[in-house]
Amino acid sequence: MVNSSRVRPQQNLGRQTAGIGGIVGGGQQERGVALEMERLSRPDRRVLAVGAATTSSVPSPSSRQAWSRDNPGFEPEEEMVEMEMEWRPTASPGRRSVSTASSSSGGSSSALGGYRSNRAGDRRECRDARGPALEVAMHHPGGDQDQPDRNHGFGWKVLHTLRGLWGTRLMEETVMTREKYLKKVLRELVTYIVFLVILCTLTYGMMSSGMYYYTKVMSNLFLETPLSDKEKTNFKTLSSMEDFWKFSQGPLLDGLYWDFWYNNKTLGENRSLIYYENLLLGIPRLRQLKVKNGSCQILEDLKDEIKDCYDVYSVENEDKSPFGLLNGTAWTYHTEKGLNGSWHSGLISTYSGAGYYLDLSRAKVDAVAQIQLLKDNLWLDRGTRVVFIDFSVYNANINLFCIVRLVAEFPATGGVITSWQFQTVKLIRYLSVVDYFLAACEITFCLFLLYYIIEEALEIYIQRLNYFQSLWNCLDILIILLSVIAVGINLYRTSIVDSSLVPLLEKQDSFPNFEPLAYWQIQFNNMAAAIVFFAWIKLFKFVNINKTMSQLSTTMSRCAKDIIGFAIMFFIIFLAYAQLAYLVFGTQVDDFSTFPDCIFTQFRIILGDFDFSAIEEANRVLGPLYFTTFVFLMFFILLVCIYFWIRRQ
Repeated sequence: MVNSSRVRPQQNLGRQTAGIGGIVGGGQQERGVALEMERLSRPDRRVLAVGAATTSSVPSPSSRQAWSRDNPGFEPEEEMVEMEMEWRPTASPGRRSVSTASSSSGGSSSALGGYRSNRAGDRRECRDARGPALEVAMHHPGGDQDQPDRNHGFGWKVLHTLRGLWGTRLMEETVMTREKYLKKVLRELVTYIVFLVILCTLTYGMMSSGMYYYTKVMSNLFLETPLSDKEKTNFKTLSSMEDFWKFSQGPLLDGLYWDFWYNNKTLGENRSLIYYENLLLGIPRLRQLKVKNGSCQILEDLKDEIKDCYDVYSVENEDKSPFGLLNGTAWTYHTEKGLNGSWHSGLISTYSGAGYYLDLSRAKVDAVAQIQLLKDNLWLDRGTRVVFIDFSVYNANINLFCIVRLVAEFPATGGVITSWQFQTVKLIRYLSVVDYFLAACEITFCLFLLYYIIEEALEIYIQRLNYFQSLWNCLDILIILLSVIAVGINLYRTSIVDSSLVPLLEKQDSFPNFEPLAYWQIQFNNMAAAIVFFAWIKLFKFVNINKTMSQLSTTMSRCAKDIIGFAIMFFIIFLAYAQLAYLVFGTQVDDFSTFPDCIFTQFRIILGDFDFSAIEEANRVLGPLYFTTFVFLMFFILLVCIYFWIRRQ
């Protein structure tokens, strides 16, 4: 940027000559300079003067602050030369033609030569600052602003218009005026708000309050129902194999088979409607995994007393031999591939999709006999490590599937540890008008995704590696990557649902494995949640143009080093206490039974959610000492750091 006030005439011009001849010679030289300046100014008619470009009102402090941040060469008290950017598709990649202007207030012919050399130097400096893709040059003499459009024709106009669709601040390789800067920001903000509205419409359209109530009803039926009228034990509080058999013969079968209305009229032959609304799809399945006898080591002195030994579950310890009646699916081992199963992460271990299984009958009477046969022939024994109960239901009123898995783990210590999964998903997607509206939003989202992919590609092409120096640009890339992954998951899930759903529904006498379908739906929901989160965070990028809105980001950037230092001190003490709590209370207190649980429990203590009596009962001395010192040190460090930070400010 060349400032006319910075070009000074040579001071010693008059001292080089003497007398009238020197004065006449100086006058001729000045006339020659004027003619030369007039000749040079003719081809540069399109260069804008300083006053024409900066006649707008004085910028406000907040907008000037954001403007000068993106335009480091801006000097508000001086004149500014506006540079026009021209994009030619026929030029070499990354190359642009930019017009500049400069004015001079007098000087000799040597000064003109110096001006030309300075212009070349400016070209070199622009190449160094902006990269090899930028070239600064003068417009072709004798042209005007509309000449390029007339020369290149309609095709070039179309390309120029398409190029304008992706005009952002990062694509401007010149210093922008305040009005142009605010126009770019407003355009980006409006476009992004439309994208965010479409994204939120899609994600919120996948959820409904009916999903929660559906899950709540099904979980209450199978988890809260007591084993009998005289017992309060339910599935959540099972403690032995005997309790498991009581649950299987009582609340499980009663919840799965609804054959009669409350007035004892039948619902239909071989059809179960849970709560009279939820159709049981196919038949339920029971599956167990066992470990081999002798899979653990026994001390030599105890071998006479202990004959059998069953280790904790692992794939290497799996028992694959037939047992019991030696025939039938319940007594013979089946591989994971044969069952089309998948791994399951339980509370104690991670289990494979293989094992011994039994598919219950569609009639309740036959199912009762099947479970009684398993119980009489000792289907569960010391080698059993886990039992899975899988079934699926469908509610046509709200078009939702509920894939249920009840898990009973039998650890090597004895007893039962229960867990469960109720996955409420919408597998049949396009039925109502709202569904088709969401389909239109999905198409619009894909178009926006393509738009932003092209935009970020152009910005990377122009900015090169400087593009990745901005945290907001990295966030843009992250959102695009997550969106592409979500679109891929959605397409794959739709394809497998279309190909697998109809065969699964048609086979009413077999077990329909909806778990893979539900898995991909859950992964898509998780990905969509992450995209929405980061998309809302990105709004800070646009509100930072306002001084009040930018206070949060400014404060965070100023105190980043202090926060990092405080975090290091905090987590050193925090993790030390977590190790202490795990070793002292891990065997007796559930909240400290694992190291990750210790970390979460200590965060709860800081927030005031704790069970002091359990800690005290676990250790009468170390319990109160641990609790008191932990609370004191955590709050002391926090308050001291806040005090010194405020004092420093």
